Amino acid sequence: MRRIILIILAVVIIGGAAIGAKLLYDSKTAPKPQVKKEVKIVSTDTIQNATIPIVIPANGNLQAKRRVELYAEVSGVFRTSGKLFRTGQEYRAGETLISIDNTEFYSQVRSSRATLNNEITAIMPDLRLDYPESYQQWQDYLDNWNTNTTTPALPEPVSDREKYFVTGRNIYTTFYNLKNLENRLIKYRITAPFAGVLTDAMVTEGTLVRSGQQLGEFIQTGTYEMQVSISAEFADLLEIGEKVALKNISGSKTYQGEVTRVNGKVDQASQTITVVIEVKNKDLKEGMYLTANLDAQNINDAVELDRSLLQNGNQIFVVRDNKLELMDVNPVYFSDNTVVLKGLENDTVIISQAISGAYEGMIVKTEEQAKEDQAKETAATASKEDAAS
Repeated sequence: MRRIILIILAVVIIGGAAIGAKLLYDSKTAPKPQVKKEVKIVSTDTIQNATIPIVIPANGNLQAKRRVELYAEVSGVFRTSGKLFRTGQEYRAGETLISIDNTEFYSQVRSSRATLNNEITAIMPDLRLDYPESYQQWQDYLDNWNTNTTTPALPEPVSDREKYFVTGRNIYTTFYNLKNLENRLIKYRITAPFAGVLTDAMVTEGTLVRSGQQLGEFIQTGTYEMQVSISAEFADLLEIGEKVALKNISGSKTYQGEVTRVNGKVDQASQTITVVIEVKNKDLKEGMYLTANLDAQNINDAVELDRSLLQNGNQIFVVRDNKLELMDVNPVYFSDNTVVLKGLENDTVIISQAISGAYEGMIVKTEEQAKEDQAKETAATASKEDAAS
């Protein structure tokens, strides 16, 4: 009996200890903390659709519109002229660029002129007897003869008989051989085809020049062209005569250019097309690096935003009832830093700066709302302090 009583007491003690431990544990359990929802302060902007011009950036180096590579067509010694043949030397149109010694060849030309004169003089008696109607024009031709000037054209025959007679005496053959020599004599003097500057000089005075040798390069200053490559998708949007704004590499100077040519062939590798822009300015130099902004087209009812605001390629965050929502948009053009969008209605409120960790449904507060709340808290605090005092 005593043993049973001890067992019952042990069970009661153990049960009481368990219940006490349970009550003690429950009394020490901390209450769950209330999670405070974080409100993000964001910068916003209100959408107003407008006409957005699509500007295509391009760049390139200037090249002279008119240039001449100087080559020698005859051989001889390069003679000194009025100006030194040096890089940077300016010449007027028609001024001598290069003069090659032609003493020997000029003597040959004068000898051929004398030969022609002798042959014509030899047929004069026959002309006077057989062709009296043509005699006077041939006599005038001889009277005006000058071996130091270019040989003028022969008199026109009055009849076929006269023509056959003159041809039989080799007059025409000698005349055309002489004209060939005179044309070659002109090549000993190279003149400037237009006003410009010498950009490359490969020979100096006293140098023996050989036929076919390159002598230098001459360009016209003031008018230049710049070739730029743009995407082929804009080829049909560019028009000849379109004005283009050009800037130097530092952006300190702006020049006015004009589209003069658009290549009809697309580069297969890069899928670009070459556009030539002409610009005129006395301050420009060949080889200068310029950037161009080509106005390709205008997009109506669109807005231009920073590319960082675009989500998933075709969505953007808008603010509605102090929450972020993703709205589908239609990107129509991308530049390096911005994107042109369609599909946003006027007065739509969007975030103007990208938010790190933003998600749909995120509670936000605009900067204006944050300022108003701050002002209310400041006023309430001031009221409490006045009441306490």
